Amino acid sequence: MAPRPNLNIVPFVSVEHMMQLVLDVGIETFLLELAAVIEEDFRRWEAFDKTPRVAAHSPDGVIELMPTSDGQLYGFKYVNGHPKNTRDGLQTVTAFGILSDVASGYPLLLTEMTILTALRTAAMSAVAARHLARTDSRTMALIGNGAQSEFQALAFKAIVGIENLRLYDLDPTASERCARNLSGMGLSVKVCRSSQGAVEGADVITTVTADKQYATILSDNMVGPGTHINAVGGDCPGKTELHRDILLRSEIFVEYPPQTRIEGEIQQLGPDHPVKELWEVIAGRIEGRRSEREITLFDSVGFAVEDFSALRYVRSKIGVTGLHQGLDLLADPDEPRDLFGMLLRCEKRLKAA
Repeated sequence: MAPRPNLNIVPFVSVEHMMQLVLDVGIETFLLELAAVIEEDFRRWEAFDKTPRVAAHSPDGVIELMPTSDGQLYGFKYVNGHPKNTRDGLQTVTAFGILSDVASGYPLLLTEMTILTALRTAAMSAVAARHLARTDSRTMALIGNGAQSEFQALAFKAIVGIENLRLYDLDPTASERCARNLSGMGLSVKVCRSSQGAVEGADVITTVTADKQYATILSDNMVGPGTHINAVGGDCPGKTELHRDILLRSEIFVEYPPQTRIEGEIQQLGPDHPVKELWEVIAGRIEGRRSEREITLFDSVGFAVEDFSALRYVRSKIGVTGLHQGLDLLADPDEPRDLFGMLLRCEKRLKAA
């Protein structure tokens, strides 16, 4: 009989290992490969369990669980969003995730997902733009230059072909930091003094601000024909970035309508306002952009299938790179019905030591 595997040991990817993994693969290659896995899972969208994320809101922010399963694997992410954290020197968003075997219920992977969420959000944005933006898009305005900004910029460079980046943030030092971080990475970067200046002539506009409030980051007059808007910052009830009139002029694409109608830009519209599901575009079931002058909007709030894709991708990499450690996470006695006996055997070992 083959020896029983140590099922109690779960591969754990720490922050340090995740950073090493991203750098070992290469940031742009990581984004490209992750985008391919996301597209693969979106093409089999109907195989997934789908539910809006479970959210606990407070005046300071939100804590969420994002679960899904394809029947073979189960994944979930724990994530928070606390815009006020930056005042205390803390991250706005932190996260971790688990991927498990549906047949046994045993975890197969535990990983940090703060860095991974930034990567998957950027990859998802660029996947949507690849299907919705004009094919000649080369200039992007990036409004909101916080922790997500560099990831978005590099994803759009690698996946969409963006060459020119225009930055604007209410805090000029954030834009300057972003420009410094992207120096030498193949993008022409300009720091702008106003959001209006940033969006002039832009093919793609990405909004990724953090304040938990109704806001007007883009007004209707700022968006010209043929623009693709990647609205990332509006991701919970009461938090939007776009003027309502922009939505009424745009062809709107979403991840999962029941969630986006609660959390996305379309919470400003009626519950029956027509939207299109991005998975149907990726799967070739419906058309994306229909003309060069059409305004397309990806109302991005983030959905569990994207995190599932990210977990699945990381799991495929750690066996090759070895960038993980074994975590003694599960009580798994040799005799499944003798959990108490496992405790007694531990007691004997401690006394003998």
